[in-house]
Amino acid sequence: MIIGIIGAENSHATAIAKAINVEGKVKGFTVGYIWGETAEFAQKAAELGKIPNVVSDPSKMLGKVDAIVVDHRHGQYHLKAALPFVKQGSPVFIDKPLCCRAKDGAEFLKIAHNFKAPVTSFGVVPLQRSFINFMRKLEKIGNIYSGAVYGPCDIKSPYGGVFFYGIHQVEMALHAFGYDVEKVLVVKNDKNAIGQLFYKNGKTIVLNLIESGCSGFSITAAGDKGNIHEVISFDKEMFLPGIKKFTAMFKSKVEPLSYQQILKPVQVLEAMEKSIKSGKSEKVQRIK
Repeated sequence: MIIGIIGAENSHATAIAKAINVEGKVKGFTVGYIWGETAEFAQKAAELGKIPNVVSDPSKMLGKVDAIVVDHRHGQYHLKAALPFVKQGSPVFIDKPLCCRAKDGAEFLKIAHNFKAPVTSFGVVPLQRSFINFMRKLEKIGNIYSGAVYGPCDIKSPYGGVFFYGIHQVEMALHAFGYDVEKVLVVKNDKNAIGQLFYKNGKTIVLNLIESGCSGFSITAAGDKGNIHEVISFDKEMFLPGIKKFTAMFKSKVEPLSYQQILKPVQVLEAMEKSIKSGKSEKVQRIK
């Protein structure tokens, strides 16, 4: 299968192409095309990832690729880039976040469903062995009533504010503690911020959004049978589990995540964005 990549500004495009084209870690696939936000970004990724074709417009990949990876740094560009390929029924992986507006995401997923185009979107932090180890420990501490996640996040990032790196902590929290978040509250000082997730059953999860000086991610849980903490160290080949996950979907056409699992992080982040502006708790809006 021939994969096209839209977006070359960050390191992910190069990592994907190197794993597939250079190192041969995923058999049966070739990254054949790439488009970059600038010609320089695209050419660099093409050279490092041995991608044979650089295109001046993503539309030039239509009919030439079997699947698409959309990989902009800012999530607001993802859906528009993916839509022409979805309308052809092509499988699409969209790097996190799916988008920055849940309503737009829901409409996009309806279109994907109508055109029978498999779509998924996720980050790789919950796929690391250290996070999987945390999840095993979590099963042994009974009913969870509180938890916390720690990591870097600049809520004023030019690449979507809290969406840019906040997606990592939100994904971790939802994977570990569940998706039924009702409302959020973000409290900030000059640099750092704390996001609070309030669940239907009374559970509370704190997201520590640290602007600078935080070297990585960690996660804590408190249950009625004990407390646990895990530093989330990255695997040597940190992107490979994610690449294997979305290429498996490209081949099987079976989506690994439900639409709820894809959309909920966007809904939570959108509520957090509102709370940052209002200074008040904000409901996580349901999609009709």
